[in-house]
Amino acid sequence: MAANHLWRWRALTLEGELQQGTLWAVDREAALNLLSGRALCPLALSRSLMLQKWQPQHCYELFRQLAALLQAGLTLAYSLQMLAEQHPVKQWQALLSSLAEDLSAGCAFSDALKKWPEVFSPLYISMMKTGELTGKLEECCRLLAQQQKSQQQLSAKVKKALRYPAIILTLAAVVVLAMVTLVLPEFAGIYKTFNTPLPLLTRWVMEFADFIRQHIIGLVFVMLFPFIALRSLRQHAGWQRFSQRRVLSLPVMGALVRGQKLSQIYTVLSLTQQAGIAFLQGLESAQESVEGLFWKEVLRDIRERVVQGAPIWSSLSEAGIFTPLCIQLVRTGEISGALDTMLANLARHHNEQTFQHADNLASLLEPLLLIVTGVIIGTLVVAMYLPIFHLGDAMSAG
Repeated sequence: MAANHLWRWRALTLEGELQQGTLWAVDREAALNLLSGRALCPLALSRSLMLQKWQPQHCYELFRQLAALLQAGLTLAYSLQMLAEQHPVKQWQALLSSLAEDLSAGCAFSDALKKWPEVFSPLYISMMKTGELTGKLEECCRLLAQQQKSQQQLSAKVKKALRYPAIILTLAAVVVLAMVTLVLPEFAGIYKTFNTPLPLLTRWVMEFADFIRQHIIGLVFVMLFPFIALRSLRQHAGWQRFSQRRVLSLPVMGALVRGQKLSQIYTVLSLTQQAGIAFLQGLESAQESVEGLFWKEVLRDIRERVVQGAPIWSSLSEAGIFTPLCIQLVRTGEISGALDTMLANLARHHNEQTFQHADNLASLLEPLLLIVTGVIIGTLVVAMYLPIFHLGDAMSAG
């Protein structure tokens, strides 16, 4: 389905009514066949560019609305068609219409979602399949929407906490570079007319500015090289394992990343357990939905140990990245038969803890970054104006 294209069309119905819309098709001929299957006479058909990416919030909003419509007693196909007519994004209108047509043709909802792997993760497909088998499709849609929304909010919170220092330090570096390359040369010309020795701080800053101007190209390359190297290494499996494991050992970022991943894993496992999915299948869904090769391999190893007959808590313990609290609660849930409840408690615990870590990081970094940027810029300002004060003293002595 990745080769599909979005097409805009205008056509006449058998009654002569003019209609227009969008649809997904591989080529023009396939698009015309789809219109003919709808008993439409095409008047215009043009390929449309997909200007927007598939947004995660649209996915969980879709399933939240589906749960409400199904609860109201509407059929799934009619609900999808209704949502397609109301959706503000053209590509989603075409997608929802395509799903409704697949359902009308006798295709299962989970099979229809499989045709769109770039939109719906394996977790969506697994949950909808469970809903179809158990007759609890409405409940599965509601639980899935809640889980995805919570994970999206948590990911946004963590990214914001980690992005803030980078933005502040980048702005500070740009200000310093502008002052060194644009402002200091103007002051240097003034200083030459003083015929008096410059203060030590000013001489250091002037030498630093000269060094920056003389080696600006090399310094830019040195600053960009780590980003270029990391971009090229991102696809290397060995580097992915190493970097993702090393991040966990960092003082603050490690706690954030670990909490986010554990929250996602336990939420998926809890969600699948509540829906009646076997634990091994839930592990597979968690493995497919979690990002990062290192975490995928950890869950794969856990699944292999469970398949071989090891207890779940023992398999988690051997992974070496789960906290003692996680292992203890999972062991208790496994013995008492309340594993779904324990997994839900763990998901909620790590979710709240990660939100708290993100808030604490932001409150800790704000004053620290203000001090760092203030010292840097304040030093430059003092170094620029200090010779002017010394000039007044020299003129008074003269």
